[in-house]
Amino acid sequence: MMLTKNSPAAACAPGTPAGIIADAEAQALAQSLKAIADPARLKLLSIISAQDRGEACVCDLTEPLGLGQPTVSHHLKILVEAGLLTREKRGTWAYYTVIPDALRVIVERVTAL
Repeated sequence: MMLTKNSPAAACAPGTPAGIIADAEAQALAQSLKAIADPARLKLLSIISAQDRGEACVCDLTEPLGLGQPTVSHHLKILVEAGLLTREKRGTWAYYTVIPDALRVIVERVTAL
């Protein structure tokens, strides 16, 4: 039996077409998208990016969000783990900086799909 492009057997033929995202990349992209799929986290990225120094102390982030310090710290931890922020401990406070190309990479991955 000859397989043609439109035959049912051709649709089930094994193989991975070019352009399909690999499992590892899909996992990484999903983690990044999950991290930014929260209004508080998007706002945190916005606030930190807008700072003159390009960084913000966790103590400066609670009031604009209207959330307690433990909740803000939880959101920041998720953003750090997703590779969107860096964290630097100074004394009792932690300072966060947006990783410059992290969001651009996410956009590029999504638009390539």
